[in-house]
Amino acid sequence: MSASPDFDVIVVGGGPVGAATAALLAAHGGLAPGRIALMAPELAGVASSGEAPAAARLDPRAAPDLRVVALSRASERVLTHAGAWQKLPRARLCPYQGMRVWHESVPADGPEVLVFSAAELREPNLGHIVENRALVAASLESFAAQGGRLVGERVAGLECDARQARITTGAGVLSARLVVAADGARSQLRELLGIPLRRHDYRQSALVATIATAKPHRSIAWQRFLGSGPLALLPLFNGECSIVWSADQALAQELMALPPAAFGERLQAASAGVLGATRLASERLSLPLARSNAARLVGARTALVGDAAHAIHPLAGQGVNLGFLDGAALCEAVASAVAEGEDPGSERALLRYERARYTHDTLVGASMSAFNELLSRGPGPAGWLAARLLGLAGASGIARRGFARAAMGTAGPMPRLAC
Repeated sequence: MSASPDFDVIVVGGGPVGAATAALLAAHGGLAPGRIALMAPELAGVASSGEAPAAARLDPRAAPDLRVVALSRASERVLTHAGAWQKLPRARLCPYQGMRVWHESVPADGPEVLVFSAAELREPNLGHIVENRALVAASLESFAAQGGRLVGERVAGLECDARQARITTGAGVLSARLVVAADGARSQLRELLGIPLRRHDYRQSALVATIATAKPHRSIAWQRFLGSGPLALLPLFNGECSIVWSADQALAQELMALPPAAFGERLQAASAGVLGATRLASERLSLPLARSNAARLVGARTALVGDAAHAIHPLAGQGVNLGFLDGAALCEAVASAVAEGEDPGSERALLRYERARYTHDTLVGASMSAFNELLSRGPGPAGWLAARLLGLAGASGIARRGFARAAMGTAGPMPRLAC
């Protein structure tokens, strides 16, 4: 008879989704936290010290992280259940009260602008802009405080059979009843499992940077649809803004090569000057954009979550939010299996997770692609139609509130841990 696995669950991937999923499983998975491991090579120093980086120790005077997330209300609830939301440094959170979305062919203050308002929904805010590093630190802190194990190793191989999954690392082999792949869009585990990936290249890149603006952002998120792709300006805790500028690859290369002053001028023009003069306050980062969907979310003793399962266009900021919902649904499937005396990596538990998430993840990804194709139109009949559609949505209270609640994750079926 083979030995018992080293762990019940090993989560591979130290990003926001992997760390939050591990913390959720420790808190609500029905398993002993010490039987859950979070594995990523970047955790090597943390694992050896035995301490997780405390989110509260992030220097409040430090510049904002280049990568930020527009967290939905559903994600806030998931992170609260994971014990991570409570550990985020409040001084570095930026709740946003409104959002303005418009097409380049109409004025930024015209009637065809789609306006979302927290006050109209009787909500305290529409969501929060949160730094990636703060999300990771808070989730790691919660996971470690519950007794979860941090493993700073890189995956070298994966084998699965009816009893367990075995991960080969540089330090040896670790086994588990369930392995969770949270290792990103280029998931090594997904490739080792041989799960096919359907991929669509947008032939765009997203430019990410922090900017200072002449006018205050007023806790509003701004998004303008240009012929070359959407531009988003997200409010930050220190009065600056984070930008996500999706552009055709040739334009993206041109923008990356511009001197900072010239880039600021181009950005001001592209944003229709809604926040006045703009100035780069950080380096620029360019990320290629593609949509992808794994053919399956599960394999033998394995489950995919987050970008390992699906990657979508960033125009509505839903990528990480989908990942948190994946983690919540997987945690509920595991907890149900354990409560019924089943193995957390049993086929029935994994299929329960896949049924809960596959259709929703696929529909959201397809919707984001459709919006990008429909609304990223320049001058001409197609642009006129895009502007009219945004205007019609903005004029209808039912449609406007429906879109807003969908973005907040408060509409439609959701995992219990997101409600």
